[in-house]
Amino acid sequence: MTLKAKIILCSALAGSFVGAKAQLVDESQVGSTVLSGAITESLAEQVGAGRGHVKMPLSSKYLIKRDPARAVRRGRQLFQRKFTATQGLGPRVTADSVGDITANPALGAGISDSCAGCHGRPKGAAGFGGVVTTRPDSRDAPHLFGLGLQEMIADEMTWSLRSQQAKLVEQASQTGTSVSAVLTAKGVHFGTLSVDSNGNLDTSQLEGLDADLRVKPFFAQGSSFSMRDFIVGAFKDEMGLQAYDPDLATAAAGGIVTTPSGMILDGQVDSFAAPAALGPSHDQDADGVVDEVDPALVDFMEFYLLNYFKPGIGKQTARTEEGLVKMNQIGCTSCHVQNFTVDFDRRLADVETVFDPVNGKLNRLYATATTRWMMVEDGEEYPLTLPQGKSFEVENIFTDFKRHDLGDAFHERHFDGAVATQMITEPLWGVGSTAPYGHDGRSINLTEVILRHGGEAQEQADAFAALSDDEQRKVIEFLQTLILFPPDDTASNLNPGSDEGSLQDPAIHGNINLGAIFQIPDLGQLPSTLKISPGKRGPNFKWYGSGGNTYELQGSRDFKTWKEIDKMKISTGGVLQFKPNTKNGHQYYRVRHSRESK
Repeated sequence: MTLKAKIILCSALAGSFVGAKAQLVDESQVGSTVLSGAITESLAEQVGAGRGHVKMPLSSKYLIKRDPARAVRRGRQLFQRKFTATQGLGPRVTADSVGDITANPALGAGISDSCAGCHGRPKGAAGFGGVVTTRPDSRDAPHLFGLGLQEMIADEMTWSLRSQQAKLVEQASQTGTSVSAVLTAKGVHFGTLSVDSNGNLDTSQLEGLDADLRVKPFFAQGSSFSMRDFIVGAFKDEMGLQAYDPDLATAAAGGIVTTPSGMILDGQVDSFAAPAALGPSHDQDADGVVDEVDPALVDFMEFYLLNYFKPGIGKQTARTEEGLVKMNQIGCTSCHVQNFTVDFDRRLADVETVFDPVNGKLNRLYATATTRWMMVEDGEEYPLTLPQGKSFEVENIFTDFKRHDLGDAFHERHFDGAVATQMITEPLWGVGSTAPYGHDGRSINLTEVILRHGGEAQEQADAFAALSDDEQRKVIEFLQTLILFPPDDTASNLNPGSDEGSLQDPAIHGNINLGAIFQIPDLGQLPSTLKISPGKRGPNFKWYGSGGNTYELQGSRDFKTWKEIDKMKISTGGVLQFKPNTKNGHQYYRVRHSRESK
């Protein structure tokens, strides 16, 4: 069987940047648009060769390990992508969304067609902006800036606490007596743990975390610690998209797995919810669509959030500095701890965004990107690009990763009548951009959310209330410098922009251009590979061809044995494409230079 291929001539820009504009469709759905108006790759093209491995071109593991900036951008575009019903979007739990909301709060979640539908402000950011009614008084969607740093800090705290517990158990066994100690991780006290001579634990005096000593920074109630778990759960509950994820499935079954982003999921010591889809062919929500979220997409999303930018810092003045001093004096930073250190940074780059009236364009902000990777040659065309694994100082995060009882005004009702009394200390970075405030969005400004504090923070709230009006304003002015920013509209050392021209043009206002640090100059020049789900007709498969060369299209069922499908010689360089059809039994397609090439 021969598949006809047609040649589409176009200019190929190596490492060109396609920005993310909050929510995006792709060109296979709507046709060509202005620059950055749509995603240029279809969903199947973003899946590429699936998860694959570090030597399988276009697979998620290959790109994450060899072209990390490109993998981050792919995750970012997936985050902005508007999914469709034919891709599996919906339903909300069931087709009629009928059920017992006291048993399944997801019945109160909304259906969004894009992650950016809830996390889309500022524009183009993994920000805030959504509201769900999974509780009677609603939940605000928090911003996701710096999420990877939060995961790493909490994970390192967890293993430190568990190491201290193991030493206490050993000490009690060796001495034959009961022992106790205050558990401390990264300067934060988590209460007292006691162990008797038989190794029995008394966890009743622990503070701010569960008896398993797992620090959980995600969700207002502090119930999750893995971004991967967060991603798979959000796809299901907020978008009706079921992801079969082999990593979570392994951990849920008691196994140990390291994700492509380097997070260790240990099912022997931590609990995980198994993915709703039991396999790629399992239609868990009975919508007639299977394989809704390929594991490769989860890989890209996790890697994107691991490396996502931390919040920025706005204009600093003498008054804002005094505001920070006052926060320390009245005790705010006893829970909102300003800085932490990550001992082993798994990220591949860092972006520092600050107020800069000289180099900044829109918002007078300027970002400086610094790579944190090292190259390791392994005999392949492109080397492995791996994290340096050095320590990193995380500044101005303002949290302690503990749960606290902040009094009746912060308590949360559930649909079954239960009341949650403890909430995680919300990091303050970005707080200057994210009104209204509180996990439920019920506080209209920063002053009101501070005065809302009670319970364990009553003393600090009273101290703030006792400040003069001017001193209170200094505190608020400092908090307002903890900002979020739109990456597509923030000038950076990756694209500083220009002083001449319209600010509607990305080339003028600048942006954080990930394409500037791509490691593979033109992905289309690779021995390209595309994976299509069995029985599905895929999108156009594109690659860049050089004039005078002959190209051979090959198909495979198992990525081991390849069969020639078609062959073509082109006289002029350009982008070639063909429409794969898996009725012939092939699941993988690739392009190779033919021996007939000049």
